[in-house]
This record gives sequence, C-alpha cells and structure tokens, in this order.
Amino acid sequence: NISDLPFRLQKLKEMFISKYGSAPKFYARAPGRVNLIGEHIDYCGYAVLPMAIEQDILIAAEPVQTQVVQLANTNSSYLDFSTSVNNIQINKTKPQWHNYFLCGLKGIQEHFGLNNPTGMNCLLDGTIPPSSGLSSSSALVCCAGLVTLRANGKTLSKVELAEICTKSERYIGTEGGGMDQSISFLAEEGTAKLIEFNPLRATDVRLPSGAAFVIANSCVEMNKAATSHYNIRVMECRLATKLLSKSKGLDWKKMLRLHDVQTKLGVSLEEMLTIVEEVLHPEPYSTEEICKCLGISLEELHSQILSQNIQDVSTFKLYQRAKHVYSEAARVLEFQKICSKAPANALQLLGELMNQSHISCREMYECSCPELDRLVDICLQFGAIGSRLTGAGWGGCTVSMVPTDKLSMFLKNVKKSYYQTDGQRLAGENNSLFATKPGRGALVFVEA
Repeated sequence: NISDLPFRLQKLKEMFISKYGSAPKFYARAPGRVNLIGEHIDYCGYAVLPMAIEQDILIAAEPVQTQVVQLANTNSSYLDFSTSVNNIQINKTKPQWHNYFLCGLKGIQEHFGLNNPTGMNCLLDGTIPPSSGLSSSSALVCCAGLVTLRANGKTLSKVELAEICTKSERYIGTEGGGMDQSISFLAEEGTAKLIEFNPLRATDVRLPSGAAFVIANSCVEMNKAATSHYNIRVMECRLATKLLSKSKGLDWKKMLRLHDVQTKLGVSLEEMLTIVEEVLHPEPYSTEEICKCLGISLEELHSQILSQNIQDVSTFKLYQRAKHVYSEAARVLEFQKICSKAPANALQLLGELMNQSHISCREMYECSCPELDRLVDICLQFGAIGSRLTGAGWGGCTVSMVPTDKLSMFLKNVKKSYYQTDGQRLAGENNSLFATKPGRGALVFVEA
C-alpha cells in the first residue's frame, strides 16, 4: 500500500547504510501494472488498457566515484551483484534479477552515449509478486532507467523514458510491445489509461464507480524471458501479418504487425476478422507451407523472419492468433467507449468484455493454464461480473471486476476455494489476493 511508503523508505535507508556505510542520495519508485483488457496486442501495434497498481519496485541509490555498480536486494534470496559500468553483459539464457536492472542501465547509457557513466550503490525493495504477470520485471527495468538517469544528471520526458525502457528490455530477449513500461511511467492516480503506440500516447479512462478490481495470483509462475511461449506468439502474429499482406497484394516484406495490415487496407477491425476467415486456415501452418505462401526458401524464413530463440519451432497457428488480436483490439475500444459514456448497465457490459477476452486468450491464443481457468471460474461463481487472466498468461494472475458491496464476501470465498485447499498457495495468500485502485506512475524522491 502506498501509505506505508514512508515506513518502507526509512527501512530501506537503514538497510542501505548498514550495507554500504553511507546514506542513499535519492530513491526511485516504479509501479507494477494490471492490464484490464487488451492482452498480447501491444506488440501487434494495438492500444491496451492497463492501470498501475500500488505494488512497486523501490530503489535507494547513491552515485559513487568508482565506475562500479553494486546491486543488493532486501530479499535475501536474490544475490548481490556488482559490475563495471563500462562493461555491461546481459545474460539472456538464465535471466536473474540483476539482468533486468542492467537493461535499464544500458538503455540510458546508450541513449546518451555516456562514455564515462557514474558508478552507483543500489538497494532494491520490491512488493510486486515475481513472475505473476503484474510486470515486476518491466517495473525493475523502468526503475533502473530512472536511477541511472538521475545519477548521471540527465533528464528525459516520461514518454521518452518509456520508449527507451521498452527497447532496452529486449536486451534480455523478451520481444515486448511497450505496454508495461508505458503505464509504469505514464500512470496517474485514480485513472486507468488507454495506451496507444506509434506515437506513444496515453488517455485517461475513468473506471465506473460501484466496482473494485481484484487481483488473484494463480501461484503458477511464468517468466517470459525464460520460456519461448511468449516469443512464439510474437512470431505467429508476425507470420500472420506477412501472409495476410501477401494475399492482399501489399508489400509483405515491410509489414511487421497486424495493425499495419489494417492501416494499409484502411478497413475496420470487423472487416479484418472477415479477411482472416477468408485468407488463413485454422489448421497449423508448417514452415514449408509458410515458405510456399511467401515464395521464399526455408533459409530465408530462418534468417529474415524468425527470431533467434524460436528457430526450432516447426508449426505455427496463424488463424487463431490473428483472430484473437483483431477481436481483442475491438474489445479495448469498446471498453473505453463504455467507460466514457457510462450507461446504467456499464458494469455488466465491461464484465462481458472481460469474460470474452479470457475465452479468446484461452481458446484462440492458448495462453491460459488450468489453474488460471479454475481461478476465473471461482471468481465468477462468487460474484465477479467479469474475470480474466492478465499479463502474458501461462500462469500469473487474474483480474476480476467485483461489485463493491460484494467485495468482502468475494475475498473470503475465493480464499477458501482456491488458496486454502493447497498448502503452497496458502503460504502466499496474503500477497496473492487483493483489491487495487489505479495508482500513480514512476517517480524519484530526493533525500531531504
């Protein structure tokens, strides 16, 4: 909770002094986020609708004369790390917590072409459950970018920071689209945001009164950078883009995202769904068939289109992925429209959109898992109007919209049905189920 921030800062300061022998000069904070609707479409160029949560990454920092970055974590299961600021190596194969910090650091260094970057002592404290789909890794990248910016006496706008941190997280091998970094910087208290890309911009979305958003962790961990599911989906969307473009006589080599196809053809999302039905077949495509459709060799497919980490995948589901993206993009716009018009049945309508989103994620995008599906069913059974997975999926959290007057019963029942039936889930239940309000974005506090 944001109200224990002074207490956390004080504790962090004391730990910092006992660790490094001097006091921190400043602190940076970057929040996690929950995506209310619009899953797996940011990297396809489509708008998403997240809000920042109160859980965050907090870093105490002190610039130092040596050109060394020393990193420590208040959670002792994360090991200390130090490296020369002039030789940043980011390990993609087994991403550890410090690699995400190094992404933010390197992004800022490269943006300014810093030849002699400042060394730093840093101590990190995080309250976002890791690998839960609430964007703990992106919050860490953003917080590290902010710390590096401040330590080197540079300034950037929030939009520039978000764009740099989006690019720099790719050093770790995650082909993300930018939603997580954008909301971490652009969030404002009390409002969700519609985030659009190219150019990046954020519009307030006032959520209707009378409902709370509840996050429930399935307790199945999913690390995007350590598994290939996520990058395979990015690639399936790219391949669908190429095949749709080719069938419509567009310059398919230049087309990278499903949004580009819609823009070039100048049609609606509904019309794009019809085109998907006409052009793509529901059966998986083999690499041979994709090459035949595009008139290229297998070697060209591997060297020019497929990314490094999925070279051994041999079949791709293009129809299902494109169908999810275009229908989900339409749901985001509908969600925003309902929030702005606020009809009497707004909560019902928004709940239906969230439910449709989950079904599409489960069936068309196949990014759910049995535990997430079970959790969604339990939430709906105990009074949620809408419930869906949030974040990349394959584990992590659900987000549910619950009428305020049913909230305490809802929390009690979900606890009993999902968490108290399993020892491992029971252990983490206090951090696993909570109502959240739209929180504020990243900022720096200076030691008074």
